[in-house]
Amino acid sequence: MIGTVLCYVLLPAARLLRALRDAFFTCRKNVLLAKSTSTQIEGVFAATRGRSVPEEQEALLQQWLEEGAGNLPASESAPAVGKVSVTLTSDWLEGSELLMTSLSDLNLAPEVTRCAGQQLTELHALASSEPQDHAVTELAKLPAEETVAVAGSAPWAAVVPQTDHQIAGCAAIAVEVQNEDPAVLAWSLAGAETVPAEPPAWPIQDTVQFCTLPTEVPYHELLWRDWEDLSVQPCVLEQVSKNTPLFEFRVMSYNILAQDLVEQGHDLYLHCHPDILNWNYRLPNLLQEIQHWDPDVLCLQEVQENHYWEQLEPTFKEMGFACFYKRRTGMKTDGCAVCYKHSRFQLISLSPIEYFRPGLDVLNRDNVGLVLLLQPLLPEGLDLKAVSPLCVANTHVLFNPRRGDIKLAQMALLLAEIDKIAKTSEGSYYPVILCGDLNSVPDSPLYKFIRNGELSYHGMPAWKVSGQENFSQQLYSRKLLAPLWPSSLGVTDNCQYVTLCQPNKLGRRKYSRDFLLQFHFCDVACERPPQLVLLEGVTDAKPDRPAHWPKPAAMVKDPDPQPFVPRSSGIIQHGLNLTSVYSHFLPQRGRPEVTTMPMGLGATVDYIFYSAEPVENGNRGGRRLYQDGALKLLGRLSLLSEDVLLLANGLPNPFCSSDHLCLLASFGLEISSLREG
Repeated sequence: MIGTVLCYVLLPAARLLRALRDAFFTCRKNVLLAKSTSTQIEGVFAATRGRSVPEEQEALLQQWLEEGAGNLPASESAPAVGKVSVTLTSDWLEGSELLMTSLSDLNLAPEVTRCAGQQLTELHALASSEPQDHAVTELAKLPAEETVAVAGSAPWAAVVPQTDHQIAGCAAIAVEVQNEDPAVLAWSLAGAETVPAEPPAWPIQDTVQFCTLPTEVPYHELLWRDWEDLSVQPCVLEQVSKNTPLFEFRVMSYNILAQDLVEQGHDLYLHCHPDILNWNYRLPNLLQEIQHWDPDVLCLQEVQENHYWEQLEPTFKEMGFACFYKRRTGMKTDGCAVCYKHSRFQLISLSPIEYFRPGLDVLNRDNVGLVLLLQPLLPEGLDLKAVSPLCVANTHVLFNPRRGDIKLAQMALLLAEIDKIAKTSEGSYYPVILCGDLNSVPDSPLYKFIRNGELSYHGMPAWKVSGQENFSQQLYSRKLLAPLWPSSLGVTDNCQYVTLCQPNKLGRRKYSRDFLLQFHFCDVACERPPQLVLLEGVTDAKPDRPAHWPKPAAMVKDPDPQPFVPRSSGIIQHGLNLTSVYSHFLPQRGRPEVTTMPMGLGATVDYIFYSAEPVENGNRGGRRLYQDGALKLLGRLSLLSEDVLLLANGLPNPFCSSDHLCLLASFGLEISSLREG
């Protein structure tokens, strides 16, 4: 009956198509933006549709909805399709009151769900009863899931999901599902990994099928991340058997996506609904995630300066953190931050690093880093010297895939700073943890340099250093030449600072002024060179030593003149012995790990490296093998694969509010005397 009414009331077909499509947008808006903090919801959706619905069409559509909802109980009546009144607030919640707004929460709107389900049922009935009508057939081809269509959107944008109760005849929502906190469900430390099931068959043939989110899998279960307990490894069990106590702590590295960068790069986030990119939406999600995992050391990248001072630092201080921040140089508005629990650590030294060096093409970018030396705090009665200090470094390396030379130079500066801060008086190193967004993929030359401690770079194409993109088809590409940076930088090819400025020529030495003055009136200086042309009154006179000038004595050698260090080998090295917390591969899924999704392509660019001991004669496929030393890896938060993130519409999404995943690892530091070597 309703199909007949639609055909006769809303003809011509173009007007019917436009009205029903607007109805889908309105219902989808109710679902997606039920908890939105945007102040321009109606304007955003009007821009997305590209047109507004005339009043007469909206009245006809409203009449149809009322007729269709008349058969439902009063409690299940569909809401009016008018402008949605949403109470907005810009205040963000703090502490334990923070609740992550997930897509699972947004889908738990039974009235809107039943409205959408009723419309879909009527459309399918209309398509089957009137196949000869071209316009009605086109309406029947509309997919069950409404795509988030934005002009010029990326082709990999996934569709917004429907939950079980939407498919199963719009059944009532289980009470226990409503009572569950999706943040707790998604971030539980226990439980097996949930493998997404295959998406259901497309309901109508001859329709373009997108990569849809499986409707039977709740959003937070799709992005489930397991906690991997590594304390059962033999090296750790050996320490337990020896009753060696460990100082346990957690380290998180997180690129939280600066809001200014979101607004400057809209083309990178066309797959996202505009409302989930709002900072007032993202901030509570980020804080809730950090608060849930409760790290002892927190390394953040892309931290916007005004957000740090006005919101992040005050909140972190309430959470028990001591915080340090370094903004990028130049006109950049974001930077890096390192925070640590002051109840667990005490600051020994702090070294901010600026990679920009005026006049050096290889160091002409505004990236920065931070290096801290922290002293773990033990319970009362234990000597602080019973546990080694810990060096923590955090950085965000240049993104440009074509400038691998700059990436290597920036990393060399950071390693030189770590070498200075972490080196003990005996010449060994304190344990080191290096976090950051290195904008380089696993097994790239930059990654191998950090992990293997050596890289031969001479003649290497600059784009190849990070492995982000392949520019091998270009006829002319920048190549790395030795030396990569000038000696005036004061950093050797071993990534160590030089204490004295070096001369520019081979064989030269630097002498002190007092040492050179003793040759002013020495016997050799007062002798006339035989090849000197004799000029009367000019070169025929012997210089007289002034009366106050001391008589020449035995020559005094310059104390420890600094020899010139040649830097043309084309090889750079470091001796920190660093290995990665993550293996960069998910054996259960047979796929690589992913930490970010630029333009829909998964990649690993975020890392946590830590000090380990190299295995003697241990080398496999060009990779140095390590075993845990004084610093032991006890556990880590698993990462996700590209296919899972594609199903979740990439990053960011309504559940993960950054375009990077956080990295989390648990370490144990031996409580004993300092280890030698």
